[in-house]
Amino acid sequence: MSASNSPKYDAKTEGIYPTVARKIGKLLAAALRLDRKADEPVIATDETNAGGQALPTYGVGGDGVDAPVDMTEVRHPDGRMTRYPPPERWEDWVEWDSKAWPRKVPRRYTLVPTICFNCESGCGLLAYVDKTTYEIRKFEGNPSHPGSRGRNCAKGPATHNQIYDPERILYPLERVGARGEGKWKRVSWEEALEDIAAKMRASRQRRRDGIMYHVGRPGEDHYTNRCITAWGVDGHNSHTNICSAGARAGYSFWTGSDRPSPDHAEARTILLISSHLETGHYFNPHAQRIIEGKKKGAKIITFDPRLSNTASRSDVWLPTWPGSEATVLLAIANHLIQRKTYDREFLRRWVNWAAFLAEAPGLPNMPELPTGTGSFEDFEACLASLYAEFTFERAAVESQVPIERIIEAAEHVERAGSRLATHTWRSASIGNLGGWQVSRCLLFLNVLTGSVGTRGGTSMNSWNKFVPKPFAQPPALDAWNELHLPHEWPLAFFEMSFLLPHFLAEGRGDVDVYFTRVYNPMWINPDGFMWLEALRDEEKMKCHVALTPTWNESAWFADYVLPMGHAGERHDLMSQETHAGQWIGFRQPVRRVAMERAGKAVKFTHEANPGEVWEEAEFWVELSWRMDPEGDLGIRRWFESPHVAEGEAPRPITQDEYWAWVFEHSVPGLPEAAAAEGLSALAYMRKYGCFEVVRENYVPYEAEVVAELKGEEGKPLVPDEAGLVRRGGEGSPVGVLIDGVPRVGFETPSRKLEFFSPTMRDWGWREREYVLPWTLESHVSPANIDRQRGEMLLLPNFRLPTLIHTRSANAKWLYEISHANPVWMHPSDAARIGVSRGELVKVETEIGYFVDKVYVTEGIKPGIIAMSHHLGRWRLADDMGGNPGMTAKASLSEDGEGGHRLNILEHGRAWSSFDPDTSRIWWKDVGVHQNLTHGVHPDPVSGAHCWLQKAVSVTRAGPKDAHGDVWVDTRRSMAVYRQWRELTRSAVDHSPDGTRRPYWLKRPLKPVKAAFALPEEPWGR
Repeated sequence: MSASNSPKYDAKTEGIYPTVARKIGKLLAAALRLDRKADEPVIATDETNAGGQALPTYGVGGDGVDAPVDMTEVRHPDGRMTRYPPPERWEDWVEWDSKAWPRKVPRRYTLVPTICFNCESGCGLLAYVDKTTYEIRKFEGNPSHPGSRGRNCAKGPATHNQIYDPERILYPLERVGARGEGKWKRVSWEEALEDIAAKMRASRQRRRDGIMYHVGRPGEDHYTNRCITAWGVDGHNSHTNICSAGARAGYSFWTGSDRPSPDHAEARTILLISSHLETGHYFNPHAQRIIEGKKKGAKIITFDPRLSNTASRSDVWLPTWPGSEATVLLAIANHLIQRKTYDREFLRRWVNWAAFLAEAPGLPNMPELPTGTGSFEDFEACLASLYAEFTFERAAVESQVPIERIIEAAEHVERAGSRLATHTWRSASIGNLGGWQVSRCLLFLNVLTGSVGTRGGTSMNSWNKFVPKPFAQPPALDAWNELHLPHEWPLAFFEMSFLLPHFLAEGRGDVDVYFTRVYNPMWINPDGFMWLEALRDEEKMKCHVALTPTWNESAWFADYVLPMGHAGERHDLMSQETHAGQWIGFRQPVRRVAMERAGKAVKFTHEANPGEVWEEAEFWVELSWRMDPEGDLGIRRWFESPHVAEGEAPRPITQDEYWAWVFEHSVPGLPEAAAAEGLSALAYMRKYGCFEVVRENYVPYEAEVVAELKGEEGKPLVPDEAGLVRRGGEGSPVGVLIDGVPRVGFETPSRKLEFFSPTMRDWGWREREYVLPWTLESHVSPANIDRQRGEMLLLPNFRLPTLIHTRSANAKWLYEISHANPVWMHPSDAARIGVSRGELVKVETEIGYFVDKVYVTEGIKPGIIAMSHHLGRWRLADDMGGNPGMTAKASLSEDGEGGHRLNILEHGRAWSSFDPDTSRIWWKDVGVHQNLTHGVHPDPVSGAHCWLQKAVSVTRAGPKDAHGDVWVDTRRSMAVYRQWRELTRSAVDHSPDGTRRPYWLKRPLKPVKAAFALPEEPWGR
């Protein structure tokens, strides 16, 4: 990694190069020989591969050349039949070169498994790496992967587009002009590491809250979080509050776990809120199993105001008015309660009904209840009294859905019994004020039917996701960053990241070193011009390092742009709750693995990747080592190899050492499975890319607590008056007595399902509509939308099926499928406004407006307009800052008083590069950046940004309005922020114990207990 290996450009002469994209494209083409002719031979010899190893002959074709092996049909245990190369031949596979047709030219490949990086599903991929050139020819599904099972959506194969994108960043770049000026010079990795590490060291010596790592989808399960913990700073920041915080809060208050894991394939009824077949959480693995369940006879119920693909495949489609979902769910719950068709025994054993009877009746807004003597039968009577008001008639009026459909949905839920699979993640739970109650009311149906963790029911993610432990875990940090979790949102899930520029504008703090990792906050977050102001402020955002494979709007305002790898260019580990089992998937740099299989030595992954594209895992080790070169900060020791002989100097741990330890010591059953094939655990994972830890995992909460554990001898299980079981009667509960038997239970303080939430009560939310599953009025309820004045509801929080954030913005196949992003509008609204399909409309929000084309369709409810917020990318230069076929060239201007304007100068277009497909781009419309015009709406409980917006007016565009125009007043932005901040109930006023947050609630990196204490002078007090 010496500077001599990375040619530098002098900033005074040629360091500022406007044609960097073309130069990088030429370098990439040369490096990977993409400019070779289709019929150019690539096989070194007929007998050996590039490493000189003998190649087996699989067969002889009619023309005398080696022929590919026939792929045999494989029947899987779940009934699937597939045709994949058999794993025993993955290291040497032959296929005909399709480009050489009609001549039969064999190509020899080594097939390397990895994990897709284009959404959170963690699906398996197989990379076909040419054994002579090490070119990756394609990505297909990995049939060994337990979650995706060889099936992938369009985003998986499109990884090939991303790796061979002519616009990708290949070398580290450092800013040489003003932020946003677009002037850069190429630097070596060594130079970048030394400078960034020095800034981090200086920050860490002064404070514990000056380094911030802001991540979108992590895409891996522990590696980076371990690094941040080792730094000893409260530095983790995430996108969770613009994605899933609402759902997480609702599930956590019930169960202590923050995500659901439905067993779709075995369900009798599948209840979905949003479009899970095409765009939902883990949608590819879930979509497979939803269709499997449907084939077995399961009924599908979908809540969605749009006629999505999922809605079209459903047995019952409920196009609910946003914000009414909880009412409909409680009407279904009331149906079960009044008919007494719920699972009485499950409720009696696992719900905290005794706490409800003892504590709830005296709380605000709670009606007089028949609590009686406190028996379970009294609780049943209270349920019937409480929820009697949620009739089908009320639900039909509030949701604007025919009552017959709601009744039909309730009957399907009732018939499902313990096989009710439900799911919500974004949609209503992230869209509405109080959206966390949507997931709470949805899980209420699982609780009533006893379908929690059952076959065909709904489990929690912690039961079906497996995260192995590393070789050494740094201690919990002793710090609290007020810019992450300020006192106003003590129950937030998780960091209030989308409010960072508002906090900075208020003077709450600053950031010494700010990492954005495959994340584009200025584009994906609401109120993007506030982010623009923050990213340009070098006093408050002192050093911005953008870790990204390709350009994005936020990286344009960075100090360093460091090229990080795609799915087949990095090491990390992934596990997700795709079904009722547990698995791990190993993401690995496929060209490096292929080269090492051929006997080539590779020290750092960037030596095998295109240009000098690196991986974060090695980058973090090298950066941390330089941050603490002498070990005096206590950081370096967590990155030292455990295999240094006595007397030798410490050295950084390698990726092989790190993952070998994890696979040998931290994954049950993996070493044995590997040994059965004569492999080490690491070699097994290199070969297969995945491992199934547990085939099925149902009702884990029923497990009995083991009396004796290693290291716990002499500590008997001691129950308290509430039935909580502790070892030796001390410490945190390890279980709860259920009918006299100590069982593991749930992760709540009571170890039971908390129908009544003492946490909500204790932290200032004492009313009935907060402590129980209940309805909360949305900010976009019909009462808050004056349709007579032309106001409409803007629904932005859905996805076009093939797109996800910034990761696929440079994937030509995906953009050809989904590039235009018009405003959906019902014909009645279009007639009222006077527009037809394809004409322009002007949508005004609280803080500004945007202009876009309209799509007139009956697939959206009247009074609602819909527009996905995952398109509308833009760049500020002709040939740099984004892909011309997927971004629009734009200009930014401002009036000096808070007014910001974005105007499109040129829409998408074709362009010339080494990839001939870029000259074939036929589309121009690449969408409109509507998020800039969204005021922030932080939910006072969950902290979630409530994505639904009130469109103050929707009108036909005027003669001076152009497609893609955006205007925003950031003075209005701050006013909207303050209005929503006033809805909160601060920990300063409501903490029951002087802490910032309930200790039992999750945080991605939880500090020590002492750090939870409220500061003596909280901001604003």
